[in-house]
Amino acid sequence: MSRVPSDADYVRLLAFRTELRRFVQWSEAAATEAGLTPALHQLLLAVRGHEHEGGGGGPTIGAVAEALLVRHHTAGELVRRAEEAGLLERRRDTDDQRRVHLALTAAGRAKLDALSAEHLANLVPLAERLGELARRPG
Repeated sequence: MSRVPSDADYVRLLAFRTELRRFVQWSEAAATEAGLTPALHQLLLAVRGHEHEGGGGGPTIGAVAEALLVRHHTAGELVRRAEEAGLLERRRDTDDQRRVHLALTAAGRAKLDALSAEHLANLVPLAERLGELARRPG
């Protein structure tokens, strides 16, 4: 059975959520500085993170929609914008021509590689701060 949160618990929860929001705001600013919208950055990350799914052909729009927690048509619109920007391309499945896989272009990969290096450098300190907050007794 859960207990009633203490005053210290509320302080911890606020600090935890503040750290998460600070990271998200920093991440969005970094994407914008790199010439991407935060949504396009997330799309590129979803494509790269699922790159070896679908028999090695890359993820489908449905797979990235699920990763981005958006509807299929919203992911499709993001894919269209990424294609127009030269960051992403669609490829027909060689075994099933009805399936379309997504792949990063060289330009998309270069932008994502640079942003991901920055994000990974910030991930360890964030994880340490969040871990400390999660372990602190309430």
